[in-house]
Amino acid sequence: MRGNVLYLVVPCYNEEEGLGYTARVMAEKLEALVRIGKIDKKSRILLVDDGSGDNTWKIIFGLCRQDNRFCGIRFARNYGHQSAILAGMMKARIHADMVVTIDADLQQDIEALDRFIQCYLEGAEIVYGIRNNRNTDGFFKKTTATCFYRLMELLGCHIIPNHADYRLLSKAALDALAEYKEVNLFLRGLIPTMGFVSDVVYFDVKKREAGRSKYTLRKMFSLAVDGITSMSIRPLRLITVLGFMVSLFSCGMMIKCLIDWALGNNLQGYTTTLLVSLILGGLTLFSLGIVGEYVGKIYLETKSRPRYIVDAVIWKEPEELSETEEEC
Repeated sequence: MRGNVLYLVVPCYNEEEGLGYTARVMAEKLEALVRIGKIDKKSRILLVDDGSGDNTWKIIFGLCRQDNRFCGIRFARNYGHQSAILAGMMKARIHADMVVTIDADLQQDIEALDRFIQCYLEGAEIVYGIRNNRNTDGFFKKTTATCFYRLMELLGCHIIPNHADYRLLSKAALDALAEYKEVNLFLRGLIPTMGFVSDVVYFDVKKREAGRSKYTLRKMFSLAVDGITSMSIRPLRLITVLGFMVSLFSCGMMIKCLIDWALGNNLQGYTTTLLVSLILGGLTLFSLGIVGEYVGKIYLETKSRPRYIVDAVIWKEPEELSETEEEC
């Protein structure tokens, strides 16, 4: 019989408008799962405040004081969604048999938890939540997301389409994930490379109850760049191939020019020269930009800075029923 202590890890960033409702729904779901014997009564909800600028941490603090099923972590500043998820999982793995990461907006259907847990009990170490459709997304987000998944596939990255960060990891999978030390985090691409027995659960995306999405265009672009540069070196190889083809083209042009010169066919080539110079200049700068992205990632990795800094932790051991401990 596998252990059934579940921890829900919930990254939060400026979620004061809907966090109270989210906490109530999650607590009710946890209680229902305990009541039917799916999970142990020591199961908990871990809220990770990713450097919010509103009252998110005050709400988390209040929830932890009122209900011992809640615990909280606060970052010293905003480190990003991926770091918040990782911090929560690494904290929870000490106590949990399984951890499920879920967003605070509850767009990821919490009722799918039953199927996640069932897959885990049947032997899966990793269970991926996959949305049935993207009907709740706007045209731009839907189009860019589709292009991103196709681009990652072309670049040789093993990434599961329509899977965000709604997933279950067993303790064994969490312990393996802890061995990965890179600063450039892209969990959606990293976790599938671990090779554990996995399963999938399909779910319908719900409408956000309050607030608005915190994933701006800039953050989505940054996540895409991190995903490509952390999981694939194929762009560097494409630059090599492109450079070789341009070199062949240049050699051909040089031979043609020499032949024209020898035959006395000296034509005015202002337009051709200008176009070739612009094309080659653009390709050169673009190639340098791609190489620079990889060099920048290497630079950050070699400095070995912490992926996040925890400012405060509100934690109460499951067996402690009378007081809440706060560590700073």
